[in-house]
Amino acid sequence: MNLKKYLNKKLNFFHKFWAIAQLYWFSKEKWGAIFSIFLLLALLQLTTQINVVANTQQGNFVSALADKDTQRFWTSIGIFIGLRISLAVVRVWYTYVRFKPILAWRLWLTNHFIEKYLNKRSFYEINTLKKEIDNPDQRIAEDIQGFTEVSVSIFLDLFNTCLQVVAFSGVLWSISPTLMIFLIIYAGAGTLISIGFFGKRLVNINVEQQKKEGDFRFGLVRLRENAESVAFYRGEAQEINLLQSLFKRVFNNFQNWIMWQQVYFGAFMRAYDIIPPILPALVLAPNVLAGELEVGKITEAAGAFMALNGALYVLVRRFESLTGLGAGIERLFEFYSCLEQPETGIQHRVRQYKTFDTIVNTVEDNCLAIQNLTLYTPNYQRVLFEDISFTLKPGQGLLIKGTSGCGKSSLLRAIAGLWHSGKGTIIRPKLEEILFLPQRPYMVLGNLRNQLIYPQLTVDITDDEIYHILQQVNLPNLVERFGGLDVEKDWSDVLSLGEQQRIAFARLMITKPKYVILDEATSALDIENEGNLYQYLVDTHTTFISVGHRPTLSKYHQMSLDLTNSL
Repeated sequence: MNLKKYLNKKLNFFHKFWAIAQLYWFSKEKWGAIFSIFLLLALLQLTTQINVVANTQQGNFVSALADKDTQRFWTSIGIFIGLRISLAVVRVWYTYVRFKPILAWRLWLTNHFIEKYLNKRSFYEINTLKKEIDNPDQRIAEDIQGFTEVSVSIFLDLFNTCLQVVAFSGVLWSISPTLMIFLIIYAGAGTLISIGFFGKRLVNINVEQQKKEGDFRFGLVRLRENAESVAFYRGEAQEINLLQSLFKRVFNNFQNWIMWQQVYFGAFMRAYDIIPPILPALVLAPNVLAGELEVGKITEAAGAFMALNGALYVLVRRFESLTGLGAGIERLFEFYSCLEQPETGIQHRVRQYKTFDTIVNTVEDNCLAIQNLTLYTPNYQRVLFEDISFTLKPGQGLLIKGTSGCGKSSLLRAIAGLWHSGKGTIIRPKLEEILFLPQRPYMVLGNLRNQLIYPQLTVDITDDEIYHILQQVNLPNLVERFGGLDVEKDWSDVLSLGEQQRIAFARLMITKPKYVILDEATSALDIENEGNLYQYLVDTHTTFISVGHRPTLSKYHQMSLDLTNSL
């Protein structure tokens, strides 16, 4: 039974590995990497042949010294030096070509995961509702790098192992079959002990280390993003405790890794490495002393023995890389399964909370309406509001009001298709026709022009038209202030929240959507600027829904909805 479990576990590991690997190696862009792999295999073949001949010549010049054969010595030395120079050139080319398939694979796989992560707003599901998928940024940035680099390296090592075994086995067997048998037993036992005893524990430690490192880095990023709020609260003491606690987990797990990887496994490796250098001399010494073998045969046998030992023991010598690969495969496969699963996270949550067997029905049409909508929190633990209905005619505005926590922003999330937990019907146009303006606008990485045309990639608009729109949102000097539309800044840092909200309205004027949904999108503006922006929506006959608290907003909306008493 234990053997069956072990085999199932290994098969499961290879299944997870292949699920990730086949994405690229079955794609149309694989051929350049395949050519590089074949070139690498040819270079390894050439390297092995050079090593075999060089090993023989090394034995020859040692025997020539023992026999005091001058001509044989210098001939062997000349050939040996020429082979070593050729080997150096081949290895340089091998090192250069080796990174080609790794980089091509990583580039394609990273782009693939980024597209899947952002497709159908999976990033929102994962970061908001699927907390078990921790640190997706780390999985994309680091785990893919380790997966591609170590996988290619191990494949080449295994191929090189086969070449070394084929090339040097004949050499060693011709000198001493007994030595060959010793080698197989010794290397096999070392591999089984290393993988069987140390393997499982080190993989688990590496998985935990990557998770804890990611949590610590996330804590630091979170502090940076909320630096002002923490400073206002004077929350430094609590942040120190939190970050120190996160790093303590990293530290403790790393100490555990040091003990198992460097101390226990390191001690085993050092003990294991004691015997191989002297074993050929011990086995062959009687034959040499009896005059049955030249003294150079010990050198030749030792070279072949060490080459074979290194080849047969390659998995153990790459054990740290293998444990890191195992941890990376686990995390990548979990991430991949989340992105590729046939049923959505919505369906999974409905099945998880069986008491509630319905989700919000969304219908695409050329209008905006809600019919008998009851909305729950995503985990179905609380009802936000019940049986809400309204119909918004083209060009009208709806103002949603209510106390904090009554579900105002949640209703907007449901309209946007982010929340589905509930029952009833939402009728809305395609999401491409709706522009959502949150309270804190997202400032994209890039130049000022990128900020203004977001979320579009390109817009047919002149610079003069952009300047005019900036004047309309009361930012007439913004371009001059930063030195042009193509200047890159950390815009969330250099612009106030009020300026960011006006940038969001500039995006609206550039995009010209038919429908707009505003979640307190003018909360940082004064009444005059807020009025100017809402008047633009009225003048352009835009259909819009607003969440807001100021009584001055009422005059820009034909309808209002109070969610305070909706339960």
